[in-house]
Amino acid sequence: MLIRPMTMADLPIVIELDELSFSQPWPSDAFAMELFNPNARCLVVEVEARVVASIVLWLVLDETHIATIAVHPDFRRQGIGKALLKASMDAAYAEGARLYHLEVRAGNAAAQKMYADFGYEIVGRRPKYYQDNGEDALLLTLDLTEAA
Repeated sequence: MLIRPMTMADLPIVIELDELSFSQPWPSDAFAMELFNPNARCLVVEVEARVVASIVLWLVLDETHIATIAVHPDFRRQGIGKALLKASMDAAYAEGARLYHLEVRAGNAAAQKMYADFGYEIVGRRPKYYQDNGEDALLLTLDLTEAA
């Protein structure tokens, strides 16, 4: 498994991963814009030279927002998502991030467990956040200010 920065050449597969993973995928040009966003950190995971996962996070001062993370359905439950999340959080921490935030579907127990394994805590709820079915989003935060 190789975790590396996302490139323009990765965009077709990253867009496909997003479409396979979410009922409301990002617009097709969003990932390209993030590659040029100075606050964005975009990573992918390769397994046997195939991109199988991606993450986009935004780093602003000491805070990081995990915007999206996706693992190809054929490669889930193999620790790839956890490895990618850890690598991206470690990189953000090295750049000064101490607070990490994200939204997750209230019904996505697998993702919630992964985040809980890292110490994320539910700090709020956004009612009817997801437009496709009106599902709530849970707001999760991890505070590493004491770890500094």
